[in-house]
Formats: sequence, structure tokens, C-alpha cells
Amino acid sequence: MLKVSAYARLLRLPGIGALGIVPVIAALTIGISDLYSLTLVFIIGACASVFGFLVNDIVDVELDRHVDELKKKPLVSGEVSKKNGLMITFLLAFCAFFFIALLWYNQPVDYYKFIGMTCIILAGILGTTYDVYGKKIAGSDFLVAISVALIFLFGALSFGQPNVITWIIFLLTFENILYMNAVQNGIKDADHDYKMNVSNIALTSGVKVQETKIVIPRGFQAFGLGLRLGAAVLFFLPAVLFHYSYELWELILLFLFIILSLYFDVTLLSLKVFDRNKIRKIIGVQSFVRYAIVPIMMLCIVDEVTTFLLILVPIVWYIIFTPLLGEKLFKPRM
Repeated sequence: MLKVSAYARLLRLPGIGALGIVPVIAALTIGISDLYSLTLVFIIGACASVFGFLVNDIVDVELDRHVDELKKKPLVSGEVSKKNGLMITFLLAFCAFFFIALLWYNQPVDYYKFIGMTCIILAGILGTTYDVYGKKIAGSDFLVAISVALIFLFGALSFGQPNVITWIIFLLTFENILYMNAVQNGIKDADHDYKMNVSNIALTSGVKVQETKIVIPRGFQAFGLGLRLGAAVLFFLPAVLFHYSYELWELILLFLFIILSLYFDVTLLSLKVFDRNKIRKIIGVQSFVRYAIVPIMMLCIVDEVTTFLLILVPIVWYIIFTPLLGEKLFKPRM
């Protein structure tokens, strides 16, 4: 039973609800509502995303041994061998392409599908490059951000031509992953990254931990808030620039969630005391608040039930599976 739990944690089971839904959102933006197709896209997205996380775990085993909270990660603790972890990465890659073949079965590979396949392959290459060399190159967070954005885009290209909403969410996906890796992880890991000679945006900008205090320079704060304020503008583009139709209550809800998200962003970037548990909790809550904003923005093209499910599925999935694996809610072991 312990082995099953270890492999479930290795595969990020509690987070699969959020990981797999990324390309599903892209498919919905171009009007795909077929449950069979959306399910396959969900599985492809989950396999591709978990592949990236697992490669990162394999590469970072030695680094993770320097952090007490990460010593119970399956590869670090030895519950899962490095060899088995590597075998699973190949299995995940195979599964992703198998389900792509199933999704496109008996369909001609047109221009959009060809570009979609190119996106998923390029996503794997960029993500793996980040996993292997990212700790040595400041700014490599852009690679993983592009990688996840390409997985998102695959969800639309699998069925046809992306539209304005698709491209806006593509940019939002890129921004969100860049923020998560460069800002959230940069702050969270500032107490030990320097010990392994890591080169990243946070350390290069002067983020550092001195005993129990954390120093976050204004330049880095401006970078983080700049990303989030830029995203806030993108969220309103469908209504303001492209004249998509919204009800008043939908715009108010969108505005309130954006304000809530910015509140947690400011909270994280204003920290004076380094408390890893508190930081993990802030990041966990930040993630779910942010994930809810895109479905709300999509109310101009999908119905309320679909929006509700897009918000609910990742949260319910996470709440169900996290306690089963002995993890704490909204405090991911990362």
C-alpha cells in the first residue's frame, strides 16, 4: 500500500485535475463539447505535464535532499528508484502519443493537427531542457512557460483554428507558468538554491534568506507584480477590445477574483520572514484562485455549467486525493 501511495505522489495524482484540464480549456475555446474528445485531451494533457514534473524530480534528487520538507518525496526517500522513475517517464511519453493517435483515429492529419503535433513535441523538448539545464541558466523559466503554453495550444489545434480567446489564454498560460517558476518557486527555494549554485531570476535579482528573514528586492517585486498586472489586463481584453458579450455580474465576479489573486501576489512578494510552510500555503491558495479566473473569463463563450465544472473539477479532485496520500491541503510538497 505504501508503494501505491509513493507512486501516486510521484505522479502528482492530486494535481492531475488541474494539469489535465489545461488543453481541455483550449478545446472548449473553439467550440468542442464532445465528452469523449475532451476526455482524451485531458489524458494527453495530464501525461505531458506529469512527464515534465517527473523528469524534473529525477534531475533534482540531490538538490531536494537539502530541504527537509522534500526528503519524503518518493525519489528522494528511495520509495521509488531512479530507474523506475525513468521508466515511467518513457511510459508517460508513449501514453501521450497513444492517446493522440486515438484522438485523431480515422481523421486526416491536416495543417492544424500537424502544427499541434509539432507543439506537443516542442513542449517536451523545451520542458526537458528546462528540467536538465534550468538550474544553471537564469531566465530558463521562460522555457517551461512556453512548454506548458504549447500543451495548452495543442488542445485547440487538435480540432481546428485557434481564435482570439484561445490566443489570450495562451498568453495567460505562459504568464502564469512563468510567474509560478520564476517568482513563487524563486521565493520558496531561496533558502537552499544558492547552496547548489543555482542560477535563476530570483537569486540574480537579489532574493536571499538571512537566518529567518527573507529579502525580496523592489526590482523582483516589480517583475512579479508586472506579470500579474499584465495578466489582469489580458483578462478584460475580450470584453473591452474584442467586444465579447458579458453580463454585469460576470464582469463583477471576474474583477473580484482578479483583486483576490493580486492580494495573494502582494502578500507573497511582501514577505519579510521566511516561513516555508506559510509560503507553500500561500502558493497553494494562489494557484486555485488563479485557475478559477480563466473559466470566469470564458463565460462569454461557454455556459455557466461548463464554467462551474472547470472551476470545480480541479479543486474537488485535489481535495479528494490529497488527504488520501497523507499530504496537507494547500501545502504542496514541492
